Amino acid sequence: MASTNYRTGRVIGLASTAALGGFLFGFDSAVINGAASAIKSTFALSSFALGLVVSIALIGSAIGAWFAGYLAERFGRRRVMLVAAALFLLSAFGQAFPLGIYDLCFWRLVGGAGIGVASVMAPMYIAEIAPAQLRGRMGSLQQFAIVIGIFSTGLTNYLILSAAGGNSLNEWLFGIPAWRWMFLTMVIPALIYGYFAWRLPESPRYLVEIGKYDEATAVLSQIYTDDVSARVEDIRVSMQGEHKPRMSDLRGKRFGLLPLVWIGIILSSLQQFVGINAVFYYSNTIWEAVGFSEDQAFQTSLITTGVNVAFTVVAIALVDRVGRKPLLLVGSFGMVAMLGTLTYVFGTAPISSDGQPVLTDGPDIVALLAFNIYVAFFAATWGPVIWVLLGEMFPNRIRAAALAVAAAAQWVANFLVSTAFPPLAEISLGLAYSIFTIFALLSIPFVIRHVRETKGVELEDMAILERPL
Repeated sequence: MASTNYRTGRVIGLASTAALGGFLFGFDSAVINGAASAIKSTFALSSFALGLVVSIALIGSAIGAWFAGYLAERFGRRRVMLVAAALFLLSAFGQAFPLGIYDLCFWRLVGGAGIGVASVMAPMYIAEIAPAQLRGRMGSLQQFAIVIGIFSTGLTNYLILSAAGGNSLNEWLFGIPAWRWMFLTMVIPALIYGYFAWRLPESPRYLVEIGKYDEATAVLSQIYTDDVSARVEDIRVSMQGEHKPRMSDLRGKRFGLLPLVWIGIILSSLQQFVGINAVFYYSNTIWEAVGFSEDQAFQTSLITTGVNVAFTVVAIALVDRVGRKPLLLVGSFGMVAMLGTLTYVFGTAPISSDGQPVLTDGPDIVALLAFNIYVAFFAATWGPVIWVLLGEMFPNRIRAAALAVAAAAQWVANFLVSTAFPPLAEISLGLAYSIFTIFALLSIPFVIRHVRETKGVELEDMAILERPL
């Protein structure tokens, strides 16, 4: 029952507000990069301990994502967004002024929980308020906000560092060291997110679920220009059941879960196993290891971040025109080609005395191009499209719980890649990238066989797309 009678400006406003959680998601996950060396020095940490401080936020993200679905069903989407804003705000102060290393780890965990909650709530809310014809583009705003958040963190950290004389341990405003200000800057977007989330209308799907049909009608009337009574009835019918949605509804006869839930989990995991966060967490380290100077490595990483932002815009333009499945396939083939190239270049390069490949004139250009083209393929396809699919692919009756499980799986996969990459890279960068290549290759038959196109399908009709594994 698709319609073109919707208020585009209102939809964009609602979706953009929900996507602010994605901005904080990107901002908080990347802010540690600028402060890492100062934290290591301030608390006299070993490399292993510093790695734990960095990665513990991912554990918090998995926990936050896991419980977000339950909280969204119990208290509503809007209230849980406010919880995420509060977690971001508290963690900003906690990470800026920790009493010790264990205290810092705790606040990193709290901030990670905020990231996890936001990673579930933004795609869920956007999918539930956006008309089918706009849902892909609106859902892509989540990934766009994430990459803008990452870029903003890098820029903010750089400006603070420059103002403090080039050393994050130096004192800046009010005698507070620069690295602490890097965390404090998160207070501003957290407050903005909280204010706009407080003003958001509740999801009409949730309102129908709790029997507030008049309120659901009022919200839908803000979005659509025609009579919405039939839409409210469609939502009510799609959510009929003997009880409120719960985690037990995800159980299936094969492998313990419904096939569609497994598809969501595997898609989430594949998005991480192609190695994208090894790029964004360790890109400077990679380029310095193969012979780039520190300044060259920094410039190269900024280029890569810019490519990520630019091609996310491409995804927003294409996702509702081309469709989800074709974009995923194009991305998979492109990533296989570029990751395979990187595997060959790193694997055949001469080895230095410290065991790292050395790229000379020619191979260094090839590696640089392949690296950024790989990011471009990911940013235009798997980056945003997975968030779009997770927000829309599940039927109304299981969406909150299924999305929470799939998002939690994504954070666990992120943790595995982030912790496994450094030791793999020490053995061989070629080995690390060959593993990423294999997962990108495996994604092709999986998408062909198990992903159903959702372009233009109303959320109330998603149940017809369920299929066995």
